[in-house]
Parts: sequence; structure tokens; C-alpha cells
Amino acid sequence: MRRKTVITGVGAITGLGIGASALWDGLCAGRSAIARISRFDPSGYEWRFGAEVKDFSAKDYVPKSYRKAVKVMVRDTQLAVAAAKLAADDADLITRAHADGDSGPATSYPSERLGCHIGAGLICSETHEISAAMVTARPPDAGPAVMAQTNGLTLEAWGTTRPDGLGGMENLQPLWMLKYLPNMLACHVTIIHGAEGPSNTITCAEASGLLCIGESWRVIERGAADVSLAGGAESKLSLMGMIRQGLAGRLAVTGDTADHTVVRPYAAEAKGTVPGEAGALLVLEAAEMAERRGVPAYAEIAGFGSAHSGGLPDPSSPEKMTDANEGLTLAIRAALEDANLRSDEIDAIIPQGCGVPGLDQSEAASLREVFGSRLASIPLVTVSPFVGDCAAGNGAVLAACAVLCLRNQKLPARTHPGGYPADLNVGPAPSRDAALNTILVCTSSMGGQCAAMIFRKAA
Repeated sequence: MRRKTVITGVGAITGLGIGASALWDGLCAGRSAIARISRFDPSGYEWRFGAEVKDFSAKDYVPKSYRKAVKVMVRDTQLAVAAAKLAADDADLITRAHADGDSGPATSYPSERLGCHIGAGLICSETHEISAAMVTARPPDAGPAVMAQTNGLTLEAWGTTRPDGLGGMENLQPLWMLKYLPNMLACHVTIIHGAEGPSNTITCAEASGLLCIGESWRVIERGAADVSLAGGAESKLSLMGMIRQGLAGRLAVTGDTADHTVVRPYAAEAKGTVPGEAGALLVLEAAEMAERRGVPAYAEIAGFGSAHSGGLPDPSSPEKMTDANEGLTLAIRAALEDANLRSDEIDAIIPQGCGVPGLDQSEAASLREVFGSRLASIPLVTVSPFVGDCAAGNGAVLAACAVLCLRNQKLPARTHPGGYPADLNVGPAPSRDAALNTILVCTSSMGGQCAAMIFRKAA
């Protein structure tokens, strides 16, 4: 008999604010966080809009004894650490963080029964750190020939100390590497909360967070843990992160005149997406253990599926993306089979819907394959027009939205400006009450990984 697993806590930090309630209230109000980027000057780019997290300090979400460690946390790690604190508090889960070096209260679970799986991205170096090193990674007497071939940068000057003592690596702090390893998100969270059970990091772009939730579910299901923190976090709002996404053909060219309607999921004339940042973690808990603790559940996990698409998508060529995303189709069907559900038993779908034309068209084709003519009557909850593309945090944000919908028996607002296919239920609508028993969350990713999960209303 399968071990039933429920969601007892939600921690979310997005451009809409701090906490799950800020995310939910923003979505229901139809309020978008997309605006011109203010963290740095984007005027040198064609892509100048994003969804930033404002008024956030990770020091507010770690024990006092751990605050010095925030100095070696990049933005991605800070978002994950804060989301973990919010999720644990929401679930009334007492962890080692509550003791903070003192005797403190007894933890809800032994450390070895608390797992952690957090999706992460390929973290970009912070500009001020890497540039300070790069400008000195050149011989002090580099002549015109060297400058023409290498812009003055040489491996020798980078990896060894120059005569003047200013070699490139000498300008990196000793713990520089430890800031940028993707597993540092889960590393800091497990240290803070004393999570000594099964732990892993998955780096599969937008699918990362949902894959991690699936991994935590399997860990609890097979009895290797009783509770787990799971989700993902990433920030693409950095100079290098923006360049990577822009050159990949994913970002909407905005100039200074765009607004949130620039992100138009499934629209034929969509221009692309905008970068966002988010940390979203859920507390997954064995149902019998949550009941013993007297903690209410947001929802239960009914089924999970994952797969991979053979070829990397080319978002700049929509005409090549009209076929279904094979990996996404397989993942959705696997989740339905795992949940022992038919496609006509799904009440709502929360897809990736990122606004990149080729990717959206392929995703829509997969949904048509699975749901057929009924797709037009199934409401789709589109999140990217409100919080942007949150990369490794994306799947976890979608999952958080799903469990909030099920708990509140309500669908959030949609502000789609038009141009979407008639067989997709994504048109503008206010938030509204709905009878929701099952919700499908699905996403593909830049690398071809795909994930699908079905959440069911808590009993």
C-alpha cells in the first residue's frame, strides 16, 4: 500500500512579495510584478523588464548564529533559505533552526527523518566579484598583439600572481567557489534545519523544482523519510543571466515602453518572456504523521511523472515547434497513470506558459494530445505574466499555486490581452470560486527535461 503524502507548508518568495499569501493575493488581484529592472541599469540591453523581489534580506530568515553565513550566499541561495524558513513556519515544523544553538524546543522529527531536495540553476557569478578579477587577469605590459587576440586576458595572468601581486585569482575571495555551486542551496537549508535525511540537488532549469518535489515524494513514499523540504529557487536578474537568456532567444525585446502584458502565453504574436526570481519550497509530510501532529494539509500528491524530449527546442523558430513536446506528453500521461486518473478527471491545469512562442506552441500541442477536445473547457492558470520566468524556481512556484488553489477552492485571475488559440482556456478572467478536486502542474525546460504532478484536494 502506497504511503499517502500531503503538503503541510508553503514558503514562497516572488516578485509579488514575501510569503505564500503575497503570491496568492497578487495572483487573485491580477497584479503583476513585471516592471523595468531597478537592481542594475538595463539600458544597454534590449531586454529591460523583469519581476524583481523587493525589500528582501535573507538575514531576516536565518538564526542569529548563522547570519554571518549570508555573506557567502548568492541571491539564489538566499531565496531558498528564506523560502525554507517560511515553509517550515507555515507547517508548524520545529527544526534545529528553532534551537539556534540553545537547548530550544524539541524538534518535530529526528534529523535523519527530515529530507531536502532543492532545484537550482547554473548560478552566474556576481558582476562586481568576477569583474574585479578579470580586469587584473592581464599582463601589466600586454602589447597590441596580445590585446588584439585576447583583449589582454591570459590564462597565465589569471592563474598566477603577476609581478605586481594583482593576478586575477588573487582578487577572488577564498570562499568564492562555495558561493556558486548549485548544491549550496540545499547545503545551507539542511545545515540550518538539521535535515540529515535524503537530500539532493537537481539542475534541470524550469523543471528542477517540480522534479525535486517528486523526488521528495518518492523518498517519503518508500519510508526513507517522514517529512521533506522540496522545491526550487533561482534568480535570472543578473547581467550574465540576462545575456544567456537573451542570446537563447527567450526574452522579449522591451525597450523602455513595455508593461506586464508583454508576456502573452500561447499568443501567436508573443514576443517572449521576461526574467524573474523566486524561491518556493513546500513541506511534504507523510499523511499519518501530519495527522498525528494535528497539522492541516493544503493538498495531497496524487501522481508524478517525468520524461525527456530528445531534441533541444529552438524558441526562435516557432514554425519548428508545432509538434507536441514528446517528453511533456509522456510526463503528463505518466502522472495520470501514477494517480490512477483519466484525463477527464482533471479540473484545472497550471502549465509553464512562459510566453516564448515556440515553447508555448509545443506545450499546447502536448496538452491537446492528452486532453483532446475537452481541453477548451479546462481552465489554465497562467502564472508567468505575474512573476516572469523564474527558472529553477518555476516548477515549485506553479506547485505552490496549485495547492493554494485547492485549499481555497478558487482560481486566480488572468489578464491575457488576447491572440491565444480558441481551444485554450486562458482568456482574461477575474479570480473566481471553483470546485477543484485535482490540478495538474506541468513544465518542460530549456534542456528538455519535463515534469508533471497531480495534486488532489485534501481529504
